[in-house]
Amino acid sequence: MVERPNWAPGDIDLERPSVARVYDYWLGGAHNFAADRAVAEKTLETMPEIRGVVLNHRAFLRRAVRHLLGQGVRQFLDLGSGIPTVGNVHEIAQAADPGARVVYVDIDPVAVAHSRSLLGGNDQVSVLQADVRDWRRVLGSAEVGEQLDFDEPVGVLMIALLHFVSDEEDPRGVIAGYRDRLAPGSFLALSHAGYDESDVESTASVEARKIYDRGVTRMTFRNRAEFTRLFDGFELVEPGVARVPAWRPESVDDVEEAGRSFPGFAAVGRKA
Repeated sequence: MVERPNWAPGDIDLERPSVARVYDYWLGGAHNFAADRAVAEKTLETMPEIRGVVLNHRAFLRRAVRHLLGQGVRQFLDLGSGIPTVGNVHEIAQAADPGARVVYVDIDPVAVAHSRSLLGGNDQVSVLQADVRDWRRVLGSAEVGEQLDFDEPVGVLMIALLHFVSDEEDPRGVIAGYRDRLAPGSFLALSHAGYDESDVESTASVEARKIYDRGVTRMTFRNRAEFTRLFDGFELVEPGVARVPAWRPESVDDVEEAGRSFPGFAAVGRKA
């Protein structure tokens, strides 16, 4: 029997790795189980740079939120928000405007429990446990209805999320469900695993993906053109689609070698 930590909800399977908890381990978090760590470490053995990859997706989240704040957005819907780490959306947004509102959505009960524990009576932030693919349930929830005014611009965030949505599950249709509810002037921020059409994926990356697919869940890498099509109905803001570290970088160091070969893209689009 695996001992259940006192922070772990009683209805979760400690033996089954989850996307949110493996990601938490790579980010240096402590809210993961032995099963999560085993898959995470095996993947790291094959592709040590994976930790830097997830840190870059997290850094893009911070840059994207700050950009949207600069465009006047004060409402955020963070889909697939994961387990909280330093620099959560509400911390960034409310540092700029204490009146900013955020709804976090994740399917993982550990992610949801810890997100709620961080709120500390903050009544301008809500957390919803739901499958983000079920956009009707998410948008119809009390949490979203109480926090977000869809007559005003909303920033929708899907960070390192849609590579877990297969083509058969119709990621463009999922995005459209949210997009059609948004007011003009709203934004969509996406980051996604993938390669340019001309890239050759390394053997280490292929093997790491196999380990992850078998141990956690299947990932769908998309190329630049496929990623760009996810923004149907949005106008891309500068610099358009870029490798994750190269989207509005905070320093030149962010876009050196990683910017040229990074296995993923990022972009922000505005609904006209």
